[in-house]
Amino acid sequence: MMTSHIPLLIPASFLLAALLIPLAALLWRRLSWLLAVATTGLCFFYAVKGLVHVTTVGRLHYHLAGWQPPFGIEFVLDPLSAFFSVFVTGVALLALIHAGRVVAHEVSGVDMGFYSLAMLLLAGLSGMVVTGDLFNLYVFLEISALASYALIARGDPRAPLSAFRYLTLGTTGAAFYLLGLAFVYMSVGSLNLADVSQLLPDVGDTRPVLLGLSLMVLGIGLKMALFPLHAWLADAYTHASSAATALIAPIGTKVAAYVLLRLMFFLVDPQYLRDQTPLPAIVGCLGAAGMLWGSIMAMCQKELKRMLAYSSVAQVGYIALGIGLASPLGFIGATLHALNHACMKACLFLVTGNFRVRLGHSTLPRLVDDLRRTMPWSAAAFTAAAISMVGLPPLAGFFSKWYLVLGSIQQSNWVFVAVLVASSLLNAVYFFRVLERLYLTPLAPPGDTDVATAAATREAPASMLAPTLVLACALLVLGIFNAWIVSTFINPMIPSRLGW
Repeated sequence: MMTSHIPLLIPASFLLAALLIPLAALLWRRLSWLLAVATTGLCFFYAVKGLVHVTTVGRLHYHLAGWQPPFGIEFVLDPLSAFFSVFVTGVALLALIHAGRVVAHEVSGVDMGFYSLAMLLLAGLSGMVVTGDLFNLYVFLEISALASYALIARGDPRAPLSAFRYLTLGTTGAAFYLLGLAFVYMSVGSLNLADVSQLLPDVGDTRPVLLGLSLMVLGIGLKMALFPLHAWLADAYTHASSAATALIAPIGTKVAAYVLLRLMFFLVDPQYLRDQTPLPAIVGCLGAAGMLWGSIMAMCQKELKRMLAYSSVAQVGYIALGIGLASPLGFIGATLHALNHACMKACLFLVTGNFRVRLGHSTLPRLVDDLRRTMPWSAAAFTAAAISMVGLPPLAGFFSKWYLVLGSIQQSNWVFVAVLVASSLLNAVYFFRVLERLYLTPLAPPGDTDVATAAATREAPASMLAPTLVLACALLVLGIFNAWIVSTFINPMIPSRLGW
């Protein structure tokens, strides 16, 4: 009985925790963090249990209040949504464990508000993943967006302006999605995703549907930070607190990518979309442009968080390129890279949080070689994640890029192949620049201020270091077992109409 309720239990648990955390904080302020971690751990357990059930038995459907679709609201765990639910809740769990000390250090005094908003954010993101209704997807999208605006606003003095810019652009993206949804509903008279998918082939005039789908893709592309719709991302990630960035950056854009996969491969016939519309080509080309632009901008940054923010623009481009290929190999590459990038970017931002707590900054020119002795495990975790981002085997980042290269070669798209190689080389430039500061810079003269600071530094506390190392080790595990992950979890989620 409990298994059948899993699609609802995940977002509902987060919503309940968001309401209980303010009450819990009245008893003991630390209880807000404990409740947030416990709730996320419980939802991760639900997600894993759901994934096992979907893989071994079949899909899970929950009809709210017993109303059958298409009239009632439906929550669904299928291979795609179950897979995303696991890594979204898993990465969020590690980020929240790490946040305990970071929040106390960077946004002290608003612990309760941070964790309550974090639960609302995760309720929205998980709801977007499990909902089977296009309008309720919009509702959950707005819940997650409002929570993320508030989380970003609690940062350095420039954070409120960055949050306002994100709010303006994010609201525009949501408006595009809602307007596009109106065109689709006008054409088919239903909002249930599975029902709409069945009704669309019978629609005589597809122009309103294509216009609606284009607007929805545009809105989600803005939420995903797809180039050139990424203007909100760099400032938001840079000026937010390290805890907020480590929570939002790894999973926020990945859930938007999930929605894009749903719209382009499950809502409409992907064969028709590929042959009759320019949408896949546009998404793929914008992804390729974002890979180059994000990498070049990352090379120009002196602040580690800002460098990683622009790197996210590039990495979102990899996922978009895979979606744009509109092929089984592109689908595998995009989905696998969403998982890999969530782990890689979470690890990198957690290390940045370690540096900020111990050093008080994450400015590249001020990172000194003594960190390899005073914070050896944090430096090693950053190295593993950086190498994976560059795409060197056997770490996870190599294999998702490999599928994208194979998908591009299969379609004889040599421009995409060249962009993939060039972007990886640019990744190597800006990440090895950091590794040079950590490992190859000669010792500074005695009495240097930064060296004296580093000498007094010690490794991050266990509550921060443990999730960082778990993510670093996960990158090796994901790389070694990538073939099993693809065959067991990703292949079953590829829609048959895609030609697999």
